[in-house]
Order: sequence, then C-alpha cells, then structure tokens
Amino acid sequence: MLRRKILPLPYKTPNLQNYRENMAGGMKSLAKETFFYGIGSVLPKLLSWLLSLYWAFALPEISDIGVLTNFYAWVALLQVILTYGMETGFFRYANKEKDPVRVFSTTFISIACTTLLFFVAALLLLEPAAFALGGVAMKPHYLLMLVSILCFDVLGAIPFANLRFKKRPIRFAMIKLINVVLTIMFNLFFFLACPRLQTIFPEAFAWFDISHGVDYVLISNLAASVIQFLMVSPELKVRFTFDRVLWRQILRYSFPILILGVAGVLNQTVDKIVFPWVYPDADPEKANALRELGIYGQNFKIAVIMVMFTQAFRYAFEPFIFARNKEAADDRQPFSDATKYFIIFGLLIFLLTTGYIDIIKGLFPERYHVGLKIVPIVLLGELFFGVYFNLSLWYKLTDQTRWGAYMSVFGFAITIAINILFIPRFGYMACAWASFIANLAMMLASYFLGQKNYPIPYNLKSAGFFFILSMILFAGITLVYTYVPNVWLRLLVNTLLIAVYIFVVVKKELPLRALPVVGKYFK
Repeated sequence: MLRRKILPLPYKTPNLQNYRENMAGGMKSLAKETFFYGIGSVLPKLLSWLLSLYWAFALPEISDIGVLTNFYAWVALLQVILTYGMETGFFRYANKEKDPVRVFSTTFISIACTTLLFFVAALLLLEPAAFALGGVAMKPHYLLMLVSILCFDVLGAIPFANLRFKKRPIRFAMIKLINVVLTIMFNLFFFLACPRLQTIFPEAFAWFDISHGVDYVLISNLAASVIQFLMVSPELKVRFTFDRVLWRQILRYSFPILILGVAGVLNQTVDKIVFPWVYPDADPEKANALRELGIYGQNFKIAVIMVMFTQAFRYAFEPFIFARNKEAADDRQPFSDATKYFIIFGLLIFLLTTGYIDIIKGLFPERYHVGLKIVPIVLLGELFFGVYFNLSLWYKLTDQTRWGAYMSVFGFAITIAINILFIPRFGYMACAWASFIANLAMMLASYFLGQKNYPIPYNLKSAGFFFILSMILFAGITLVYTYVPNVWLRLLVNTLLIAVYIFVVVKKELPLRALPVVGKYFK
C-alpha cells in the first residue's frame, strides 16, 4: 500500500519500471510513424513547395500566382467539406468495432455517393459556379479541372486512412511520394521541356502557350491525382457492405468534426479566398488584388515548413491517441510528453526558418521579397495551430467533438472579422495577423476547456521556458538581419543563436547525457 502511494503518477500501472518501458515504447512507435508519415506527407509537401517556388519563375505574371493561390484555397475548403470528418470517424469506430472492414466499407460508400453527387452538380452549374467562386479569373474549364482533382483526392481519403489504421506507413509514403514526383514531372514537361521543344518542332508544339500556364499547372495536378487514386485502389478489394446504423453513429460523431474542419480550414484559407473580393481594386479582372495575393501567397509558402511538420505529426498522433486510449485509458502522460516535444521541435523549425531566411528567399524572384515580413507572424500562427491540434484530443477521446466545432467557429469568426475589417487598409499584413490571433485564441481556449473536461498534466513550465528562449533568440536574429549588412556574417551569427537553442534542448530534454563520451558535454 505504501508503495502505491509513493508512485509519481496516479495511473494504474503494474510498477514504475513497466510504466516507463510502455511509455518509452509508445513514444518510440510515435516517433517511427511520424518519420514515415513525414516521408509520405512532409516530403511530398516539401517537393510541392519547391515546385510552387518554381512557378514564380515559370509563370510570367505575379497575378498568375495569385490565381493559383485563390484556386487551391478553394480546393482545401471543398476537400474538407466532401470528406465531412469521415477520416476521424473511421479511426474512432475502426478501433471501437470488432469488424474494421465494415467500418471501412460504410465510410467509403458514403463518401463515394456524396462525391458523385457533387461532381454531377458541378457539371450542371459549371459556368455560374465558376463566376460566383472567382469572378472573371475563374474560367469554367478551370473549375472543371479543380472539381475533377477534388473528386479523385476525396475518393482516396478513406483508403489512405485505412493504410494508416493498418500501420502501413511505408506504402502510404511511397504512394504520396510518387504522386508529387509525377506532378513535378508533368510541370517540368510543360514549363521546361515544351518551350525548348517548341523551338525545335514549332508545328508539333504550336498548341503550347506560356500565357496559359495556369492550365498546365491544373492539368499536371489532375493527371497525378488520377494515378494516385489508381495506386491506392487495391485497398478497395474488400467485401462492401453498408451498415446504416453504424453510418448514422459515425455521422453523429463526424458532423461536429466537419464543422470543426470547415472552420479550421477557413482559418487557414479564408484570407486567400476573400482577398480578391475585399482588397480595393477597381479593375474587374482584379489584377492588383491578384498581384498582392500572389506576393502574400508566395511568402506564405515559407510557413508551409511548419504546416508540414504539424501534418506529419498529426498523421501519426491521431491513430496513436485512439489506440493508446483503448489500451490504457488512465495513462495520459504520453499525451503530455508528445505535446511538449512538438512545441520544442516546432520552435526549432521557427528559428531555423527565420534564421536562414537569407537562403530561403533566394528560392523565388526578388520581386516577391517585399512580403517576407509576414513570415515570422505566419510561422508562429501555424505553430499555435499545431499545438491546438495536440490539445484537441480531449474532446475526441471523450466523444465531445462539438467543442471542436465551437472553437473552430470561434477562431473563424476572429479570422474573417480581421480580414474584412483590415485588408482594405493593411493588405496582406492583415491576413498574417488574423492567422496569428485566431490560432492563439483557439489554442488557449482548447487548453482551458480540456483541463476542465479531460485533465492532462501538460508541462507548462517547460513549454513557457522554451518559448521565451526562442523569442529572445528570434529578437537576436531580427537585430542581426536589421543591422548586419553582410549576408555571410548574418548566417554565421544566426547559426550560433540557433545552436544555443539546440544545446539547451539537448541538455534539458534529450537523453544524450546518458551516452558515453558525448554525454559528458551535457551533464
């Protein structure tokens, strides 16, 4: 009895040694899957990111980047609507039910039917829908290609979720990687090979016109999406059944996640959607608005580094929390540890990105550099959103997903209000601050509500220490960037500042001190 009282954690573990071994094993598994899902989600996004930077060189007008920024914001929103929370619902009930195949079959049939209805409706309303979504800039054939891309990606959502459920991250990673490699190859064919081939074979390539660059980007994406769906389609080799009772249960669980997802993605994309409407521009073609949006969108891509890290963590973390809760419902310490390390490494990404901005900005033309001032703001906003996602597990594990919807609507209200009120005066800087403020508000709201409904012993002292340390070092990076004219000297000083952060992290949080030889430097 005395032994039980002196256990450091009030959880039901056989003994302290087993608890530590189980926790270490769970964190090791999470790290391993994060790595593979990183290959499957982060590496493709990294390659796509590099491709989008190439577009800035390949496309003749900055407004072309603005058009693509607006288009893909719509794609992100519609993809969430068309999957309506079924991925998370699939994970919840696949772990809960004795027959995961029945859950897979029911969720896929549901999404397939709604996707078909969406495609038919889009065809019937193609021209008015195109004008309503993007005005003159949204040509009907653009919308047709966007809808087709959407449909193939949405149909692959549940098969990809099934790969994650079956813990097959390598296959997941390979398909995602092949998809983006094909996208890059198609883009290089249009933008690099075709201009040269046109000079050699002018008649054969008379159809090529670089001013139609947006068309070539969409065609490349569509071809790669079709091939990706074909590669994941073996997951559909199951006996399909549709369980109406189960479907209703999943819908009840997933509907708040749909609201949460819509509000969440709007928090990320609404600025790019409303910008051409709100920005003061008398031109019916919205040339100035799309140009400003192109500058914002190109610099916003730098913050995708943080988004990639968050998404890789999410792909591993979501199945991990449901499986962990099923095995040991009383053991909440791993959730706290996972969030702590997410914050630590997220802050490191923030410092690396801002510290080496001199290198990163060389990846796109100088005419876009005027928008670099948004980068630190958006990076921190995306970090807050990542922490919010980690904190949001309390309402998923307690089946109170309505709270996620409430908080996302709350964040969206902040985002849309700031954008509508301040874009006319401050342009894309209002977009950056709207993302920062909304994500911070959602993060804080989720923490306080979570501690009330599903208390987790988060290490606030550690998180606060590393946040303050990183902000002090970032202030140093900013001063160096402002007052040191020599690029190489700036990079050297910033490297030393980042090294300070890494040294403190290793000394305080990582077990390198236990290693021979190396460990003596961290004691």
